[in-house]
Amino acid sequence: MKSRIILATAVLFALTAIAAAADTPSATDAATAFARLKSLAGDWEAKKQNGGAARVQYEVISGGSAVLERFDDPDMGTGSGMVTVYYLDGGRLLLTHYCMARNQPRMQAQAFDSASGKLRFAFLDATGLSSPDAGHIHNAIFHFADANHFSAEWQFFENGKPKMTESFEYTRIR
Repeated sequence: MKSRIILATAVLFALTAIAAAADTPSATDAATAFARLKSLAGDWEAKKQNGGAARVQYEVISGGSAVLERFDDPDMGTGSGMVTVYYLDGGRLLLTHYCMARNQPRMQAQAFDSASGKLRFAFLDATGLSSPDAGHIHNAIFHFADANHFSAEWQFFENGKPKMTESFEYTRIR
């Protein structure tokens, strides 16, 4: 009986490791996705339905080891600008989002398809959450169309479930 429990436990651990590996991009994919993020360096604009525009600026910083994103939407009010930093941690591509919700979610790239240009990030952990149910950005998806166009979707969670998704279609302006 003891050997069956040990065997079952070992099988469970192996299946968990396989499932985790299947949902995490390889180090090569992470490096390729990070290079794609670096290629965004410059200024971008997304037209909004109300006639306004959201702007985002990307800058490669820290000797090429990080990409800094500055987001601004004048419709969100003064002081609502947000910053996201993308970086490699070994074979993982991570981001830390400094949100106007006054918390700092961290996400890990879960999948990157260089053929379609789709990069998907999923919540890892966060600092600054007032409670586990506090509102925060939880997932992000990028679609890289070409050198001058990409889209981004940011999913906001509250009370442990999706509350809304913000979508932007960006065009390079500089």
